[in-house]
Amino acid sequence: MELEPIDPETALELYIAEKEMELSKSTIRSHQSRLGHFVRWCDERDITNLNELTGRKLQEFRLWRRNDGDLCKVSVKTQIDTLRVFVRWLGTIDAVDPDLHVKVISPDVTPDENSRDVKLDAEDAEAILAHLETYEYASRPHVTIALLWHTMMRRGAARALDVDDYYPEEQCLELHHRPDSDTPIKNGIDGERFIGLSGWLCQLLDDWLRDRRPDVTDDYGREPLLATQYGRPSRTTIPKYAYRWSRPCAYGAECPHGRSPEDCEAVEQGHASKCPSSISPHAIRRGSITHHLKKDIPETAVSGRANVSQRVLEQHYDRRTQREKMEQRRQYLDQL
Repeated sequence: MELEPIDPETALELYIAEKEMELSKSTIRSHQSRLGHFVRWCDERDITNLNELTGRKLQEFRLWRRNDGDLCKVSVKTQIDTLRVFVRWLGTIDAVDPDLHVKVISPDVTPDENSRDVKLDAEDAEAILAHLETYEYASRPHVTIALLWHTMMRRGAARALDVDDYYPEEQCLELHHRPDSDTPIKNGIDGERFIGLSGWLCQLLDDWLRDRRPDVTDDYGREPLLATQYGRPSRTTIPKYAYRWSRPCAYGAECPHGRSPEDCEAVEQGHASKCPSSISPHAIRRGSITHHLKKDIPETAVSGRANVSQRVLEQHYDRRTQREKMEQRRQYLDQL
């Protein structure tokens, strides 16, 4: 076949223009950001015509991104997966060989690496919640994921909440450690605290309680806030919501792994965790903490709200790059 010349910038513009018809704005921004690095790499290598792309050049780009000290292995994998989708699209417009995308090799990530580094990005959280608000408003998954994202609480804390722990007038929740009735929380008594809520989240909880929550009690006669038709949710229920709704295809985004719903095992009932993009509730918490820190909310405030020491916050949850931290500190230079 005869390829038609096209430069990287024009190709990206055409790709984004086409995807704007089917993807959310937040997903479009993510694709632009990830592929922007590829365009920059092409500029540095004087690649002005994507017809020149080969498997070797794509491997060189992968190594270039891997050597960026600010990127963890999971982030590199995400960017390379998005590049594969882009290269496959390039093949449909005669810009590259139609089979070139199979030569985009994504790095393998072990479960340990994934659980330690992966987090829910703010734009993906917005896309998930926007989809749920439109199509699953005030459903149990919608309420659960909104709670996890906006409060930074652990899944055990969300499961432990009772209806009486919600104070709509004061716009807050009160977390209790109740091990004798099957709802202990991390850090025990030291994990008990009040958590302020936004007006939007309170409205969501009000609508859930009024219209959607099953009128049930648990085995101890308590009324769980995130009730199922059987009572309090099991310990696996909240992870299932996280895995299911963090799959890009679940909230209307294109699969970054080049899969189709017809042959993807993660689409099958109970197999959502097999999607490379699906995440656990802890990744939602990690992403929310990082998002709050990027918004210049003081570390002490984030530490108290999330119930985590500042040392642990820095070591295990803060996923800001060193450059991002520097730019946030820059605003204080004039005060020195």
